Amino acid sequence: MRLVFAGTPVFAARALQALLEAGHEVAAVLCQPDRPAGRGQKLGHGPVKALALAHGLPVLQPASLRDAGIQATLAALHADVWVVAAYGLLLPPEILAQPRFGCLNIHASLLPRWRGAAPIQRALLAGDAETGVDIMQMEAGLDTGPVLREGRLAITAHETGGSLHDRLAALGAELVVATLAQLPEALAQARAQTSEGVLYAAKLSKDEARLDWRQAAALLDRVVRAFDPVPGARLHWDSQLIRVGAAETVPASEVPAPAPGTVLALDGGVQVQTGQGVLRLLRLQRPGGRMLPAREFLQSCPWQPGMRLD
Repeated sequence: MRLVFAGTPVFAARALQALLEAGHEVAAVLCQPDRPAGRGQKLGHGPVKALALAHGLPVLQPASLRDAGIQATLAALHADVWVVAAYGLLLPPEILAQPRFGCLNIHASLLPRWRGAAPIQRALLAGDAETGVDIMQMEAGLDTGPVLREGRLAITAHETGGSLHDRLAALGAELVVATLAQLPEALAQARAQTSEGVLYAAKLSKDEARLDWRQAAALLDRVVRAFDPVPGARLHWDSQLIRVGAAETVPASEVPAPAPGTVLALDGGVQVQTGQGVLRLLRLQRPGGRMLPAREFLQSCPWQPGMRLD
């Protein structure tokens, strides 16, 4: 098919690669404008743009799709369908109406659960047992369109935001290729979303990544995993934000629990009392340093049992 692809990060690049390998004609690739990144704050290509340029594909990076000029440029491409994955810009009605078969979105959740910007991390934070990818037809509402195809994945006990992202990206790439192979039939058989069970996956904030020791150890474990690798869970100590790269819950003793945030033991990890249960910190990173196993981290950090972490 002749298509326009819209996406920016790695999740979308996996899908674009699969579409190219399947032999589809990509008339143009849309990405968000380049933004400064890294310590040098230099402008760099995102994963989708880099892949598109490597294949000699036209790349467009409009700041908005509401401009009449860009809409006319896109209409002149005469695409059969748009494929959208983690693009980051809203598609106005004028764009949604352009392709012959409409615009399809690769969404990383089992709709209507976790509509919105951060479905992967929200599923982990909520302790969901499974998640997946839906290929849906886009409409004016936020992730409200009918679902053409769905794939499910079990969420493992040690799943992180990074590992789940990669598994869902691979699944999304597979599903969108299969959907396009049967597109007219898939559109005719698409299921409307129910209004029950709708949850919104709000954009992540760094404040959510701060570990609140008053919460239960099981929840804090999910916070650490959901925010790995970015932005990284954090704790506050000695006017520093310490990143936590890995943790696990451990059985609590039967003795009366001290105040939340109290360091209980240094046993190759750092056992910390929480509002309910004990969390063992396994990997930590000081500002400007490297992520280290807890044993190495403690060689230069004077933590001792009985001290309190803020």
